[in-house]
Amino acid sequence: MLRQRLAPFPCSDGQLWWKDEFLRLAIPAYVTAATLLVAALSPAAGQMASVDRLYESTLSPREVVDTLSHYGSLYPSAIVAHGRNPHILERDPRPFPAISFRSHDGDYDLNDYLSYNRVAGLLVLKDGRIAYEHYDLGIDQDTHWASFSMAKSFTSVLAGVAVKDGFIGSVDDPVVRYVPALKGSGYDKVSVRQVMQMASGLQLDETYADPRSDRRQLLARMRSGKPHAALDFIRTKPSAVAPGTRWQYNSGEGHVLAAVVENATGKPLWQYLRDRIWIPAGMASDATWWLDSLDGGAQGTAGLTATLQDYGRFGLFAASNGVIDGRKTLPDRWFAEAGAPHAIGGKTVDYGYMWWVPDQADPIQKGAYEARGMYGQYIYVNPAENVVIVALRAPSKGAVRPHDLDDDAFFAAVTRSLRRP
Repeated sequence: MLRQRLAPFPCSDGQLWWKDEFLRLAIPAYVTAATLLVAALSPAAGQMASVDRLYESTLSPREVVDTLSHYGSLYPSAIVAHGRNPHILERDPRPFPAISFRSHDGDYDLNDYLSYNRVAGLLVLKDGRIAYEHYDLGIDQDTHWASFSMAKSFTSVLAGVAVKDGFIGSVDDPVVRYVPALKGSGYDKVSVRQVMQMASGLQLDETYADPRSDRRQLLARMRSGKPHAALDFIRTKPSAVAPGTRWQYNSGEGHVLAAVVENATGKPLWQYLRDRIWIPAGMASDATWWLDSLDGGAQGTAGLTATLQDYGRFGLFAASNGVIDGRKTLPDRWFAEAGAPHAIGGKTVDYGYMWWVPDQADPIQKGAYEARGMYGQYIYVNPAENVVIVALRAPSKGAVRPHDLDDDAFFAAVTRSLRRP
């Protein structure tokens, strides 16, 4: 990875930071260099629990909110600066329609969804306007909320931008063309497409609660503060099956794809996001992205934080297939592949290029796709209906629980209710 030259760096408030450009490190509470590797000096810092407990799902309800709303202050993070011309989201003056949806053999409404699923933030955009916006559990429009694995969807979109920009020749190129460090590993014959589809064939145990699992070992490397530690761990994992013959969710793929994008473009992932999407698409607030070290790159599998509205703006960007002010930033019909089911190993998998696909049995969901993150984070995109929904949740457990109401059923009901004359 290339180190950037020491240069004055313009902040969004017009000030200059004399830092290594690639190390423009900050967090919502603005820590000093001496406190860079610890939690922010904010009122909630003393209440925040360890990330280990987050993965073990042993946090109190208050700790979940404190941790998810201050995630950018847990580790050194790069600021993804917004520009001076934000895309203002206008509000639809019409009342939000009544919502009714079925889950667990019962009928539920909007308030049920907010309470049962412990929703901290909900944004509904129809035709690019705010149809509904809700904050709860102590967060507001300025809160930066953890994305968890929604960050993978951002990373895959950046891979698409890199294809459009000519940095990546094709998604069928071998990964090792862009990441020579993976030569001789299980990625020798894996394509960029197969990484995005979670079909590399590598064996990596994704169990979150077990501290001995590959996923927790990967997390330990992510937290080590050593450059490329996660990638070094991933390259030791063996192939279980031939590439493209089995789908297996694997958080290591996000790190591999990030390395592909960073090496192909010659830019840190967060900087490429800033230059090609965050500023051009008119995000209204800075984002943060967790770095693997003080001189490393962004954690492509997780660690992005942003506001509710900016997650919505990213959803609008995706819904347009990356068109900004009439200019295409993604290949034609990118999301026709990235947001669609794929046949892998003789089975249809409801997963695209690090985007999930909701049940297509409901006609309203045709062509829809969504970014998902642990603890119930969603960016739902339905281009045909011109609807984007962002749900930021704070449940007691990281995985979906039997008593949680069906998020996709709720999104479908909202989308259907917005079909107005």
